[in-house]
Amino acid sequence: QPQLQESGPGLVKPSQTLSLTCTVSGASITTHYYYWSWIRQPPGKGMELIAYIDYSGSTYYSPSLKSRTSIFRDISKAQFFLQLSSVTPEDTAVYYCARGGPFYGRGSIVPGDYMYWGQGTQVTVSS
Repeated sequence: QPQLQESGPGLVKPSQTLSLTCTVSGASITTHYYYWSWIRQPPGKGMELIAYIDYSGSTYYSPSLKSRTSIFRDISKAQFFLQLSSVTPEDTAVYYCARGGPFYGRGSIVPGDYMYWGQGTQVTVSS
């Protein structure tokens, strides 16, 4: 079974870029039909899928965050990454990486469809 571990800074200043890393073990990030996502949960709110990258490297971004988000991967290190630019306090949340699938044809934007999750990392945006 795959194991995922998020890492990154716990505190980011407004207007800066948030960078997070997800390190995967027990699975290959190139195995067909599996999708690797970043999901967040702001305080008092529900889960929100930010982006995913699939086994081929194709990506999806939430329309509300697309202009500020980048997801990419390093296959040799079994890692994938999130960059979220121009952060504001509204970006304060617990950030998770997760794996879903197999999905045939297209990925899911429903957080509940992702079966394997990291433990999450708290990110606070504050000056």
